[in-house]
Amino acid sequence: MLKDIIGAKTGLFADGVQTVLRGHENRTRRAVLLKGNLVQNSRSEAAGISARVNSKGTFGFASIAEYTPEAAEKVIRAATENARFLSRHSGRNIALPASAGTGTLPLNGDITDAAQKDIIELCQTIDGYVAAKYPDLTSRTVVYSEDSQDRIVYTSDAFNGHLVTPRCYVYVMMSAETKDGVPVEMFKAFGGYGSFYDNFSEPEKLYPGIDQLYRRLADKKEGVYAEAGYKTVVLGGMMGGMLAHEAVGHTVEADLVRGGSVAGPSLNKRVASDLVTMVDFAHTYNGKPAPLPVFLDDEGTKATDAVLIKDGILVGYMNDRESAAEFGMAAAGNARGWTFADEPIIRMRNTCILPGKSTVDELIASVDDGYYLIDSGNGQADLTGEFMFGVTCGYEIKNGKLGRALLDTTVSGVAFEMLKTVDMVSGEVEWTSSGFCGKKQPMAVGMGGPHMRCKIMIGGR
Repeated sequence: MLKDIIGAKTGLFADGVQTVLRGHENRTRRAVLLKGNLVQNSRSEAAGISARVNSKGTFGFASIAEYTPEAAEKVIRAATENARFLSRHSGRNIALPASAGTGTLPLNGDITDAAQKDIIELCQTIDGYVAAKYPDLTSRTVVYSEDSQDRIVYTSDAFNGHLVTPRCYVYVMMSAETKDGVPVEMFKAFGGYGSFYDNFSEPEKLYPGIDQLYRRLADKKEGVYAEAGYKTVVLGGMMGGMLAHEAVGHTVEADLVRGGSVAGPSLNKRVASDLVTMVDFAHTYNGKPAPLPVFLDDEGTKATDAVLIKDGILVGYMNDRESAAEFGMAAAGNARGWTFADEPIIRMRNTCILPGKSTVDELIASVDDGYYLIDSGNGQADLTGEFMFGVTCGYEIKNGKLGRALLDTTVSGVAFEMLKTVDMVSGEVEWTSSGFCGKKQPMAVGMGGPHMRCKIMIGGR
């Protein structure tokens, strides 16, 4: 964990100038077993200090790949000089509003550094289980992936804090072939927020999920292609989470609203059915920790939930302090940078469509001829809200019952139009937090959603 060597340098902050000083360390670890063979075993650490200074609405930023008191002095002076120089040429004369409060947040946790042999032994144990139980697989891969952020934030006019965000996952990947020799594959991620020992002290707890993965792969071996067209579908929670993040979430990030996203002219208008409410949660969901808790952002804003869609009406954006003032909204702690060298930009945290009152069985039983779409391997969307997602796991629905599995396909549409067709929502939320958001710089994010019945365009063979 970072030792606080930067707090003593806040006396160098220029009077009357909004300044943020950030010490920041990223650590990553990765181990890969392919058919039982260790093919990757890596670890990296990067630490440094950055400073961001606002002069009359123009920001100066500086960073250095050192973590020393002298480095802190250098970046404060450099960022201050950059801000003053740029402000002389920008023509701006804007003061950011006062922050929503000041103070110091307590340390929210620690980062436990697991022994490398324990990580390798975990991968070998899982691989051994898969190899022994499912010898018919054409290939198998076990990946351990870990990353963490350790941030110390000092500000001139907002909150200070020392925040750690560790997460780790095991990905189990299985490959097989159809009777015609066509390769099919599926994967599942296990783990989440916390250290190796928090998530993987008992490897046998992963076995039921591994067994489910194999059963779905076996179904997929006998799978069929979807019939292309505009279909009634039940989206699983993971698909709902992908939709919330990619197709809706990015359009309501205030910097992208400025860039012309569809959310600009849609504020305070209907963008979904009245069954749809969507929130970007900061650190707590339903009385429990959110998948990747964020307590303080890199502008010193104490993190709170941001309500984006309320009963089908677009009611807000995700903001930094500058955009919050521009749009007349409250900053909720969405400005984050991935490494010490990254200037904070508006990012999602734990973005989720809220649950309804139906059961998953009721949703499936309500469909005469459609599809149950469970999981996606990838997705993309643009500022119009138009999206296309890959579907890696799904089933037919015939007369209210699940039928044959689907081979890989795609779904597409325009988010604000598709969400208007949602007419049933299940009463539970499924979360995923194993991926990265790639907006200009990586960022660890959580996303989730309930099952939803809606209409969507699905691809065929």
